[in-house]
Amino acid sequence: MDSFEAYLDEMERVVRDISRRDVGAVVDVLFEAWSSGRTVYIVGNGGSASTASHMMNDLNKFTTVEDQPRFRAVALTDNVPFMTAIGNDLEYAEIFVEPMRNLFTPDDVLIAISGSGNSPNIVRAVEYANLLGAATIGLCGSPGGQLRLLAKYPVVIPSERIGQQEDGHLILNHAIATALRGRIVARAESARAAGA
Repeated sequence: MDSFEAYLDEMERVVRDISRRDVGAVVDVLFEAWSSGRTVYIVGNGGSASTASHMMNDLNKFTTVEDQPRFRAVALTDNVPFMTAIGNDLEYAEIFVEPMRNLFTPDDVLIAISGSGNSPNIVRAVEYANLLGAATIGLCGSPGGQLRLLAKYPVVIPSERIGQQEDGHLILNHAIATALRGRIVARAESARAAGA
């Protein structure tokens, strides 16, 4: 069997073993955030930074439904000048906490994405959000590291391979955005029916 076949077969198992209950809890938290007009902030490093940007795009664009409020999602990974200023003048571990001090409120939601779950800048961001009493979502790999323990709503991709962890996080992004859009569409239809 070629290595790509083994990878795909293993990825099938990984996806099957993702906790549907944990993903459902995340969808509930994000739907409540949308319903209440709260802002969702997303952070990650490397491949997870690109997933954070991708997730921001899908939360803001894919969930848009006519006559319904729009999602408020911000990827803190996308402000490169601010990130590099913090990394240069303070330390890299502060690149997400510093903008959160400017923007983040206790009503907001933080989505932290990290394969290892141990990146210091991710851990500090979650600790800060927890300190404020905000909802924290952690998308991590197996075994999950500190992020799995700190996030109020962790979802673990059951693989120790970084590629499969990152693949799993992208799948979660699309699954979550699809579920949210479905709920928003249902609310819009219910509102139209009530007004008819």
